[in-house]
Amino acid sequence: MTDTELRTAALESKAWPFEEARKLLKRYPDGKPGGAPILFETGYGPSGLPHIGTFNEVLRTTMVRRAFEALSDQPTRLVAFSDDMDGLRKVPDNVPNQAMLAEHLGKPLTNIPDPFGKYESFAHHNNAMLRDFLDAYGFDYEFVSSTERYTSGAFDDALKNVLANYQAIMDIMLPTLRAERAATYSPVLPVSPKSGVVLQVPVEVVDAAAGLVRFEDEGEMVEQSILSGGAKLQWKVDWAMRWVALGVDYEMYGKDLTDSGVQSGRIAKVLGGRKPEGLIYEMFLDDKGEKISKSKGNGLSLEQWLTYGSQESLAFYIYREPRKAKQLHMGVIPRAVDDYWQFRAAWPDQELDKKLGNPVHHIHNGDVPSETLPVTFGLLLNLVGVMGEATKDQVWGYLANYVPDADADTYPALDALIDHALAYGRDFVAPTLHRRAPEGEEVAALKELDAVLAKDDGTGGEADQAVALQNHVYEIGKAHFGKERLRDWFKALYETLLGSSQGPRMGSFIALYGVENTRKLIAEALARA
Repeated sequence: MTDTELRTAALESKAWPFEEARKLLKRYPDGKPGGAPILFETGYGPSGLPHIGTFNEVLRTTMVRRAFEALSDQPTRLVAFSDDMDGLRKVPDNVPNQAMLAEHLGKPLTNIPDPFGKYESFAHHNNAMLRDFLDAYGFDYEFVSSTERYTSGAFDDALKNVLANYQAIMDIMLPTLRAERAATYSPVLPVSPKSGVVLQVPVEVVDAAAGLVRFEDEGEMVEQSILSGGAKLQWKVDWAMRWVALGVDYEMYGKDLTDSGVQSGRIAKVLGGRKPEGLIYEMFLDDKGEKISKSKGNGLSLEQWLTYGSQESLAFYIYREPRKAKQLHMGVIPRAVDDYWQFRAAWPDQELDKKLGNPVHHIHNGDVPSETLPVTFGLLLNLVGVMGEATKDQVWGYLANYVPDADADTYPALDALIDHALAYGRDFVAPTLHRRAPEGEEVAALKELDAVLAKDDGTGGEADQAVALQNHVYEIGKAHFGKERLRDWFKALYETLLGSSQGPRMGSFIALYGVENTRKLIAEALARA
């Protein structure tokens, strides 16, 4: 496709990254003033380690950025902003030296010792983890530290602007607060010269132009400049100030921050700026439909997903329906892997408009790899399930019966998926398998299937054999169960031969596992009858 064809189709595409990108075209129909780059931002709170939510936000924002670049020649930037001057409000559960951290509650994260003993502060440790995290997945971004911006004076003019509009900001915020909170609320949080704590106390503006405020600190009235690191802003005000000071044009956030986004947008307007465009996405849920919480530990980590599924499958799952709440647990991984490959297989032959709506277009920024997957991940899981304790070489041995020239060099993606299948099968499939005894008409049907397989000579290509075997299974099912009960027949095959209530196309499974091996499964099932 030519760039012109792509741009024309993208202007009409209903894929959500293009819908989001078109918001920016509408925001700047003649381009951003002065030819400045369109600025995309993601936020990170370094009071905890990077997690799947961080990946989610950066990935989705990158998809919108790439979609915008397909629509426009305007330059772009992506800033990953770390709110590392925030005061530590709670000691995370998943870090060492918690007693030490508890002694520093309230202090800026960059002024708290690293509990891991590797960096100059807790924030520096987590920021390094963030950069390693983003670099590992090839994200194109610029890292920006809140502490660096505050202490270097880069935010000084913006802070003076906040003081100049102090009462207008208070008028926005106070109606949103409970009476008790409103009594002590201040948009500005001075850093105590005595304790180093980020104070949440009422503040009186002394001289907005000079950045001077007055507040009480340990019983004493203190007059202090908020410039160059002398204070931090409350986060909703900070968010708005950052949008204005950095010139942020696009930032997405979760549904739980909807009201905060409204308030910060109003504050940004007071400060003379403009709320960025953005997508409000739904939150992930656990397997019980409850909101995922780091403190509850009911979520799924990035490392866990990548143990049992590919990075592309995670990107696929994240791409789909961002405005819809989705469950995030181990059980969704196999389907995500197979759905990703199904969409990837369809992409080359699709019309341009369909390609632009295909998730793999956005996962690979239009450069979709050509490698195909000769078996489904679900079929791999069924294979390793019946194999029990298996090695990768043994799995490749079975695949050689089904896939021509089956080896890791020819199918590197399949080789990686075998590792995922072995891990998932070991940890989540094997413990649940239970092969029941066949009952009633199932016994006669299995005997007939065994007789048919005994006559199979394995001739024809692998695909031909799988189709022929599937037809045999289907005809036996019709003869014994009737068309209306074929589902019962396939369920019986899964439960008696594989030990699961769900399974693959049996023709494909028999061709992969081998006719003689399948006959052994049938014999074992009949022996239990």
